[in-house]
Amino acid sequence: MDIGIPVAGVVPLGNTAAQTAMVFVRDRDSEGVIRQCLSDLSVQSPEIKNGGINEAIADLKNRSSPRLLIVDIQGVEDAVAHVRDLADVCEPETGVIVVGDVNDIRVYRSLKAAGVVEYFFKPLVRDLVMQTCHGILTGSSEQPASRAGKLVFALGVRGGVGATTVAVATAFYLAESLKRRVGLLDLDLHFGDAALQLDAAPTHALREALDHPERVDELFLERGMTRVGERLGVLAALEPLEESFTVDAAAVHSLLEHLLHRYRYVFVDVPASAAPGLTQVLHLPATTLLVSTASLVCARDVARLRARLGPNSAERTTIHILNKSGANDSLSNEEFNGAAGAAPEVVIPNAREIASASRLGAKGLQKCSALQRSLAPLLRQLSGEGFGTERRSLLRRFLR
Repeated sequence: MDIGIPVAGVVPLGNTAAQTAMVFVRDRDSEGVIRQCLSDLSVQSPEIKNGGINEAIADLKNRSSPRLLIVDIQGVEDAVAHVRDLADVCEPETGVIVVGDVNDIRVYRSLKAAGVVEYFFKPLVRDLVMQTCHGILTGSSEQPASRAGKLVFALGVRGGVGATTVAVATAFYLAESLKRRVGLLDLDLHFGDAALQLDAAPTHALREALDHPERVDELFLERGMTRVGERLGVLAALEPLEESFTVDAAAVHSLLEHLLHRYRYVFVDVPASAAPGLTQVLHLPATTLLVSTASLVCARDVARLRARLGPNSAERTTIHILNKSGANDSLSNEEFNGAAGAAPEVVIPNAREIASASRLGAKGLQKCSALQRSLAPLLRQLSGEGFGTERRSLLRRFLR
């Protein structure tokens, strides 16, 4: 009995050859079923390769992910861990179908919990596969919540410590070098300089989004985000100084929900003055980059903000970045660590090379080897890439 959708009811997708569907499957029978399904769905020139989930991860590290991705986990140990690695190189809107040779409800539930749209065991049933592919390609299937992007807050303990520079440099690298789709949101509407560092023009879209969060949708973001290159979108404003404005936490939360389903990484530059009113936002599942210098007052504020943010958990992580280490007003390492309550995870030296590069914005920072070496551990943690011996390390590619 035909339990799938009739072919006549499929909405043709037109000329969607570019990054619409990719398939990594090991056996010819499965390939034949999938190829027929995509043909019936009018998908033009799908990219079908012989291989499995490991080949998919390696391939997608250096390119954009498609709308539909089918991967084979046959013979793979700890398939759930591999699926999580795959999620790190896929855009949030990519729908992933996994095929394998294990018929086990525990495997099915674990893979669904890891974020895949569906798992099919072999031999594949054409109608079931086609129905799921149709739902992904037309947007009629609901994507798992775990497919949302990664949220990163850049929070300076006070103005002038370099939080914006860290956010811009990291976001720019992930977009330009690792080919991830990245959104950057600057919540300092009067004095923010994230757009300036990226040589982008601020717009009134951010003010509109925060004043009227109900108006934000995909079309609004498409028009309101300023594009920097192919994969980095910036949402920043430069409001008149005579107009007072308070950032509303509920509006920020709503805006982030939209951004996290559009971008693989969403960076939020949070001014220190706005942090007390954004406590609920700062407790969302995220990585918080707590940026300071080594002054006494910064040490005090690091301790206060760490206490406010709470301990690290599976959903939330705070990374303390000590910037301009060794500057004239710096405490010794022992004194600073004692006052701050812990040693920083990332240290950026007070180097003339970094100061000179920062004046040139993101492109200058990308060529600054001193800053790149300092940020390599942070980039490794955010991207999930390690320092392998059989391939160039993240640091080496970062210094390229």
